[in-house]
Amino acid sequence: MRLQFILSEMGIGLRRNLSMAISVVLVTFVSLTFVGSAALLQMQIGKMKDDWYDKVEVSVFLCPAGESPEPTCAGGEVTQEQKDAITEALDAPDIKPYIEHIYTETKQQAFDSFQERFSGSFWSQVVQSPEDMNESLRIKLTDPEQYQVVADVLSGRQGVEKVQDQRQIYDTLFLVLNRATLLSVGLAGVMLLAAVLLITTTIRLSAMSRKRETGIMRMVGASNLFIQLPFMLEGAIAATIGAVLSVAGLWATVKFVIGDWLGGTLQWVPYVTTQEVWQIAPVLVGVAILLAAISSLVTLSRYTKV
Repeated sequence: MRLQFILSEMGIGLRRNLSMAISVVLVTFVSLTFVGSAALLQMQIGKMKDDWYDKVEVSVFLCPAGESPEPTCAGGEVTQEQKDAITEALDAPDIKPYIEHIYTETKQQAFDSFQERFSGSFWSQVVQSPEDMNESLRIKLTDPEQYQVVADVLSGRQGVEKVQDQRQIYDTLFLVLNRATLLSVGLAGVMLLAAVLLITTTIRLSAMSRKRETGIMRMVGASNLFIQLPFMLEGAIAATIGAVLSVAGLWATVKFVIGDWLGGTLQWVPYVTTQEVWQIAPVLVGVAILLAAISSLVTLSRYTKV
């Protein structure tokens, strides 16, 4: 009987403030979509780092036959003696543990790779022969984070024109993505605040419209929880519906936009999947319920008093 009464009161409240309840659903949906997007973006960054950083190599370009502005190449093309010194430095006991493997790329290999990559473009006409290319070393590190250890050994060494860490290319992308995450978090914070204020307003209007009924209930000895529960459920249901819509929207975006569309176009990128959406779904629903709980605590203690 009590449960039936509580559900009846909750239904009355939702009908009386239907437009406000819909607003709560929409604001919660938008705010939690930003929260979920930020979480998925961080998961995406993590996946890309795990996949790409494992493939990162340190490229060591040796001095070419032509002119080079680097002081280490003042003597011209790298000599065999300088190559041996570089190999000896990389084989040193304090450096070798950081190196998994060293690949040597000859001028001819570099030329063939360049022509294949830029076939049909202006650049393929600029480079006419293998002698225009640098001989290089590709160093696979056991830990990509330890790039600087190898770079310090090779930078400034005679015969070495440039030491390049491929990770620097990715770091720029990750910086942009991290800033996009911060933007999403900021927008989510603003929208969550708006959701709290809107839920608070909805509960307050509902409580004020039924002030007479709550007064009678208190006079006949109803407990605070029994009086306040219908109002709390109104906010919780509206917020939970918003959270469910947010999860559904994120799932559809990941499944059809990221998985089917982007996944079919750029297959070399490790994308987040719907599995990650289900991982954050309980968090989003929990945040929605927390929003409703905070709003209820702020409002009901004042507006359900006689």
